[in-house]
Amino acid sequence: MKAPVAVKNGNYLFPLILVTSLFFLWGLAYGLLDVLNKHFQEMLDVTKARSTLLQAAYFGAYFLVAYPAGLFMNRFGYKKGILLGLLLYAIGALLFYPSAQLLNFNFFLVSLFIIAAGLACLETAANPYITVLGKPETSEFRLNLSQSFNGVGSFLGPIIGANLFFSGNSKDLSSVQYVYLIIGAIVLVMFGLFFKTRLPEIEEDALASDVSQIKKQLFRHANFVNAIVAQFFYVGAQVGIAALFINYCREAVRSMSNMEASYLLSLCLILFTAGRFAGTALMKKIAPHRLLLIYAIINFSLCVIVIWVKGWISVYSLVAVFFFMSIMFPTIFALGVKDLGHHTKKGSSFIIMAIAGGACMPYMMGRLAESSTAHAYIIPMICFSVVAYFGWKGYKTK
Repeated sequence: MKAPVAVKNGNYLFPLILVTSLFFLWGLAYGLLDVLNKHFQEMLDVTKARSTLLQAAYFGAYFLVAYPAGLFMNRFGYKKGILLGLLLYAIGALLFYPSAQLLNFNFFLVSLFIIAAGLACLETAANPYITVLGKPETSEFRLNLSQSFNGVGSFLGPIIGANLFFSGNSKDLSSVQYVYLIIGAIVLVMFGLFFKTRLPEIEEDALASDVSQIKKQLFRHANFVNAIVAQFFYVGAQVGIAALFINYCREAVRSMSNMEASYLLSLCLILFTAGRFAGTALMKKIAPHRLLLIYAIINFSLCVIVIWVKGWISVYSLVAVFFFMSIMFPTIFALGVKDLGHHTKKGSSFIIMAIAGGACMPYMMGRLAESSTAHAYIIPMICFSVVAYFGWKGYKTK
């Protein structure tokens, strides 16, 4: 196979825009996921703990697929990694139709696993690709900006779910079928667009800010190893907080309906998106690692209120958590792959594998939530302390 030619002119604007569009697509898939939990509890008669197997299937796929995706991308390049991810995403979305026909929760888990396998390929390709499409010193800024559009997709998901899954006329899973058929069609259109577009391959070694770091073995990079740990705990916190959000709100405020809680979740994801844009702007004034530390400390404190205070004040505190979570994933990722050089593709696959935290933590929270949903938020509180350490010391490359 002919080696890809690295682009030297630095004209990366169109590739940056095109790849950024992918962040919206997987944000939409994630936004729908948390609404499906409550919908399946009612339509398929599954417990809260069993419904979190949706998160286990979704984020477990990241753990199983990310490393093979990294190897695939290392050999064939970023573009083919993106094409593979889009194809799997489309197949999984289309399989939701027969799963709904059969009213089988296990088939939904398989369909969701295939979607997530595609998303794992996309994230393994797109996240590092954004960080190398420009100067190393602005990689955190670029990735936070692109990830902001992930938030746009995330907050649209609960709006769609609230109007279609919890509407008064929705007595079956037909709305789920048609939503995912439309998503599958959109993803196939994106596949065609990427197939016809030439994307530049980048020589990561040439972009490293510290040449001495390039010669290190991958797991000798302290910032990379610490980023894997921090990402595992952060994603576990993010996914668990959202997965049980509707349950928490209905227990904290008894008069709240499923639809109202879904709309509130959508508001949370609007704040999450706004936080990404605000955090991206703040990074021009505050070092990314320092902003990460500040936000993690704030969220630790908010979780204390969520756990031990009842009523609307605890709901508002939980809503605020989403704003301060906003910059965590892209900032941890960008700091983790900094100065990895030719290890960037492989290193990114390990950090994406750490998304498996989203498969573990929600199930643990689901078990605790069987007695009290509020007590389940002790787990995210612990997770944010790990993120705070990464922003304090763990991010350092030497």
